[in-house]
Amino acid sequence: MALSASMTLKENNSLLVLIDIQQRLLSAMPEHAGEAMVHQAAVLGQAANKLNIPVMVTEQYPEGLGETVEALQSQVSFPEKIEKTCFSCADSNNFMSSLRTSHRRQVILTGMETHICVLQTALALIAQGFQVFVVEDAICSRTQQNQDNALHRLRQAGVIITNTESVLFEWLSDAKHPAFKTLSKLIV
Repeated sequence: MALSASMTLKENNSLLVLIDIQQRLLSAMPEHAGEAMVHQAAVLGQAANKLNIPVMVTEQYPEGLGETVEALQSQVSFPEKIEKTCFSCADSNNFMSSLRTSHRRQVILTGMETHICVLQTALALIAQGFQVFVVEDAICSRTQQNQDNALHRLRQAGVIITNTESVLFEWLSDAKHPAFKTLSKLIV
């Protein structure tokens, strides 16, 4: 089946969310998977910054789980960190008010854990009429089985599962885009 225009990300309609990429949570993830997730989230964040795509960052109970990892804080600009205790970002009033203010309808989710906060956020946003994309190489769970189960549920719910490189090139849309050379260098 060919993708319709509504199934591809648009630079002027996208918003990137980095969900709970915090040091204490990261230390509970498989090392390689966690490092890869942080790297891909940083690539997406840098690209979003270059393209003026809004970036939202959430932190699950930062008093206990710490702040967003330094690698993201040093490489990605974001206006605020939204602290939460709820698992779905959509249950946070600050999150939803920022999302509504952005007037963006395509929400790209990265972070951890896939089967908890990413899953619950995606399902809630789909229910509220947003188009939701989960970046498979920029998410992580403590076990591959939990992540695979979450991805299966997300696909069943109509969430679009994508990857970092696809997101970047959908945002660019054309090799003539002024940021093409800069952003294509982010892909390793």
